[in-house]
Amino acid sequence: QLQLVESGGGLVQPGGSLRLSCAASGFTLDYLAIGWFRQAPGKEREGVSCIGSSGGSTNYVDSVKGRFTISRDNAKNTVFLHMNSLKPEDTAAYYCAAIHEGCSIATLSVPDGLYDYWGQGTQVTVSS
Repeated sequence: QLQLVESGGGLVQPGGSLRLSCAASGFTLDYLAIGWFRQAPGKEREGVSCIGSSGGSTNYVDSVKGRFTISRDNAKNTVFLHMNSLKPEDTAAYYCAAIHEGCSIATLSVPDGLYDYWGQGTQVTVSS
């Protein structure tokens, strides 16, 4: 079965950290850029970050720059989103998606249907 599976979400206090994982099964991520997206209740899904197939290019939405870091381990077929200094406004369901394109800030705004694979999401709640 070809799928992406996110993990690592949870409840964390403001200022805390989490590391999300996006693991692929049934296919290799080696030639795919990966994007992380989030959707808060009542809001549209927004692109957060992406990473190119080799890890050489990364991009972030302004609201997470300096706090989030995306990385990948192709040997483990997994992409990570390291989230530091979390804020209540980071509360959302986080999704990863794979695309046969490069990673640019525009990649985070392309229609969902252009991504080849989507995960089911993992919930991140930032609250005291």
